[in-house]
Amino acid sequence: MVDYHAVNQSYQYGPSSGGNGAGGGGSMGDYMAQEDDWDRDLLLDPAWEKQQRKTFTAWCNSHLRKAGTQIENIDEDFRDGLKLMLLLEVISGERLPKPERGKMRVHKINNVNKALDFIASKGVKLVSIGAEEIVDGNAKMTLGMIWTIILRFAIQDISVEETSAKEGLLLWCQRKTAPYKNVNVQNFHISWKDGLAFNALIHRHRPELIEYDKLRKDDPVTNLNNAFEVAEKYLDIPKMLDAEDIVNTARPDEKAIMTYVSSFYHAFSGAQKAETAANRICKVLAVNQENEHLMEDYERLASDLLEWIRRTIPWLEDRVPQKTIQEMQQKLEDFRDYRRVHKPPKVQEKCQLEINFNTLQTKLRLSNRPAFMPSEGKMVSDINNGWQHLEQAEKGYEEWLLNEIRRLERLDHLAEKFRQKASIHEAWTDGKEAMLKHRDYETATLSDIKALIRKHEAFESDLAAHQDRVEQIAAIAQELNELDYYDSHNVNTRCQKICDQWDALGSLTHSRREALEKTEKQLETIDQLHLEYAKRAAPFNNWMESAMEDLQDMFIVHTIEEIEGLISAHDQFKSTLPDADREREAILAIHKEAQRIAESNHIKLSGSNPYTTVTPQIINSKWEKVQQLVPKRDQALLEEQSKQQSNEHLRRQFASQANIVGPWIQTKMEEIGRISIEMNGTLEDQLSHLKQYERSIVDYKPNLDLLEQQHQLIQEALIFDNKHTNYTMEHIRVGWEQLLTTIARTINEVENQILTRDAKGISQEQMQEFRASFNHFDKKQTGSMDSDDFRALLISTGYSLGDAEFNRIMSVVDPNHSGLVTFQAFIDFMSRETTDTDTADQVIASFKVLAGDKNFITAEELRRELPPDQAEYCIARMAPYQGPDAVPGALDYKSFSTALYGESDL
Repeated sequence: MVDYHAVNQSYQYGPSSGGNGAGGGGSMGDYMAQEDDWDRDLLLDPAWEKQQRKTFTAWCNSHLRKAGTQIENIDEDFRDGLKLMLLLEVISGERLPKPERGKMRVHKINNVNKALDFIASKGVKLVSIGAEEIVDGNAKMTLGMIWTIILRFAIQDISVEETSAKEGLLLWCQRKTAPYKNVNVQNFHISWKDGLAFNALIHRHRPELIEYDKLRKDDPVTNLNNAFEVAEKYLDIPKMLDAEDIVNTARPDEKAIMTYVSSFYHAFSGAQKAETAANRICKVLAVNQENEHLMEDYERLASDLLEWIRRTIPWLEDRVPQKTIQEMQQKLEDFRDYRRVHKPPKVQEKCQLEINFNTLQTKLRLSNRPAFMPSEGKMVSDINNGWQHLEQAEKGYEEWLLNEIRRLERLDHLAEKFRQKASIHEAWTDGKEAMLKHRDYETATLSDIKALIRKHEAFESDLAAHQDRVEQIAAIAQELNELDYYDSHNVNTRCQKICDQWDALGSLTHSRREALEKTEKQLETIDQLHLEYAKRAAPFNNWMESAMEDLQDMFIVHTIEEIEGLISAHDQFKSTLPDADREREAILAIHKEAQRIAESNHIKLSGSNPYTTVTPQIINSKWEKVQQLVPKRDQALLEEQSKQQSNEHLRRQFASQANIVGPWIQTKMEEIGRISIEMNGTLEDQLSHLKQYERSIVDYKPNLDLLEQQHQLIQEALIFDNKHTNYTMEHIRVGWEQLLTTIARTINEVENQILTRDAKGISQEQMQEFRASFNHFDKKQTGSMDSDDFRALLISTGYSLGDAEFNRIMSVVDPNHSGLVTFQAFIDFMSRETTDTDTADQVIASFKVLAGDKNFITAEELRRELPPDQAEYCIARMAPYQGPDAVPGALDYKSFSTALYGESDL
């Protein structure tokens, strides 16, 4: 820097540092248009001129002292142009042309012109100010020139909320003093007379310097002196005015006050920057804390849901059958509780988990954060895979339970049938082995032998008649084995005993017949009537036994048609009873005829038919038993018919409701699909409409509850099929769950669009325009489009796309390379293209301000500048600073800031 005052002083000094202005840019037209007539408006008042002299002189000296000099008389000390040029170099930080050393008037004019040319080069329009007036010591022109310099270098760059200069400075004062009582800054003259506004500005930034509550509005001199003295002592702001000058003037000079106040603004500008930086950091940290809370909630919910799925799947995959119907029915009831009570809340948890995940990812995108990656095994896809495994395990479980109940029911029926037939056969075989082994024929008479032969023939007929029952017993035992009956061991043991006994009876029968035939030639005629009786009585007796067995046989039916078939067969059986009764009468007539002949021929009978044990009393007794069983069978069939009619009513009742609920769910699913594509009105209107739609769906739930009740009645009645409807309860449940999930996801999509719109500042008109454009190119109306349609959509919005640029955009909107672009992805892309968000660089710059331009920050500085919770949040996560300028306790804010946005360390 050139020595402008070498004539008076002999020292040199280096380049200026810390000037208030940086030069360049901006026109002073807005300021000077109001100041063209400053000499007529203000300087006519001697009091104002006095205030300007003091203020401008102090302001100039506050800068000239940095160069080691000052002025005493503002009119005189700038006349040679040397200190004027020095002042401009200090406040601009730039070099001016070399001054001329001569003391002649022409030298002074040339130096002043160099100063005025420099001012003009900064876009300042000088009005009526020439070098001659300054050189001649014209006070008005000199003050006007200094005011122009103050405006350009001290006030022009002040900006608050897009205002500038005077308005910006006034707005800054109003905001800083707003909380203080008795302070109402409306201008730069009257509002400052009582001194409270000056004190409020200091107290707002340095509360330890001012005891504001002790100041009185009615003591302006004390207030002003207090503020000026504190500012000069602690803030390095020279005293530019005397309190008496302000108080004793009706209206203080506006330029003097503005100059003084601008010094306060620049003194506190560092604090203002720190406040702005702290606010930005607080905002970023708040977003990060909220996102971390959402991530923790997701991890917890995902863990709970996956643990429930892990516990439930083995239970559903356990297909080990139980031994009794009661145990299987209990498993069926447990499964019903699972479907009605345990699973529905988990369906809602799964849906809410997906919604929370999507909302979190949207917030992360909106705040320029990296996408959330859940812990290993807890991705949404992992939960969906687990859920799919659950439903696969669940699929067929109910059908297996019902089939097992049917199997056990049939097993019980077969086992009871086996026991009945086995008991009848065992009762018949009782004593037969002893009879066949009896050697009575060795001492019998001829007639006795003949009788024994006939008796044996009757026994063989009876034995052959029982062959079918033995085969039935063996067949039933075999079926019980094939169906894995739990008591098969005892069944097999009993069946084997019956078969072994049957083989023994056959062998004994054959042996006895050979013995009887050996002596048959020695026998004479036998009573034919007894023989005929025996031959007809035995089959008839066997028929009655079979009839009684059939009439007492248990039956299981599941449809009206089956019971009607049984009733028809029973009616057919009843139609044969008259013929059977005639056969009974004929058999009894043979017995009566034998007795009549014996009596008429004086034949003494032994009292019983030697050929059969089936007496007329037995025949009559069994016939009476058959007669009693027929109406009982009628009653049982009628009761079963009534039961099946009731079951048919349950089927029709369920089908009627299912045929309403099923199409209703399908219709609602289709309507949701159309609504998600044809949304009109504001997003809030759409959200309200969707939530009303969701409430209407939830209000429909009683219809499903009614259907569940009807379905339970059907299952309790062991009804396994329903020809009146194609809808099963399983289909209805799955459809209902899908309907609730779909409407919830659609609502979440609109909520995320609202989040995007509000966070990115997208107007409702822009959002509607985006929706209309997307729907136009969504040819298939599916809510997503392929890459060709998306390219056409981008071109329609004004993009000029080459392949490289389009591939870049596709990598953003379709990171998974699915080939489809959703509306949400399109909105996110358009919002990123049209709006600005916080970046890692901005956060780093904010931390640098709080750190006082250092490359690190300390915990003490964080606690001083940030709210407690956010300060501790940073301290806990910031790594120690490792730079060469590190000090103990230094923290690395740069790597912390880049980590917030998922970027590598700069």
